[in-house]
Amino acid sequence: MSTDSTFLETEPGGARVRVWFDGTPLDLPEGANLAGALLVAGVSRFRDTPVSGAPRGPFCMMGACFDCLVEIDGVTRQACMTEVRDGLHISRAPSSEAWRDPE
Repeated sequence: MSTDSTFLETEPGGARVRVWFDGTPLDLPEGANLAGALLVAGVSRFRDTPVSGAPRGPFCMMGACFDCLVEIDGVTRQACMTEVRDGLHISRAPSSEAWRDPE
């Protein structure tokens, strides 16, 4: 089975910036939707569920499902609600912390 992404970039050739996903450098389109850009780059597993550990990735792409949670510069955020900016350090959201009540 091919591991190549089935997603295509909508505006190829635009300005790219360097981000890191789990320590791997990626050059993504500046200002693009982070979830979409990561999918195009071949990243499909963004977090694991806290109950079963099943892998999750973007589903709704509009901030409703929370399946695209990632940790960005130390803060858990929805990738579908974030724009690509230079220097982002992104990692898979820790499953036990993604749903933890901060209180």
